[in-house]
Amino acid sequence: MKKSDLPSKLCPVCQRPFSWRKKWEKAWDEVRYCSERCRRNKKDPVVRKAGSS
Repeated sequence: MKKSDLPSKLCPVCQRPFSWRKKWEKAWDEVRYCSERCRRNKKDPVVRKAGSS
């Protein structure tokens, strides 16, 4: 199998395409981010109120 034949996805944080990796073989459907850095920098779904103490 050639690298060009591997599936790819678009990272929702950095908007860059990333390709399938062997370590994601069993969980490719659940992989959403291209890296740990993007996973950590994802937008928080919890809305934080400014000025709350």
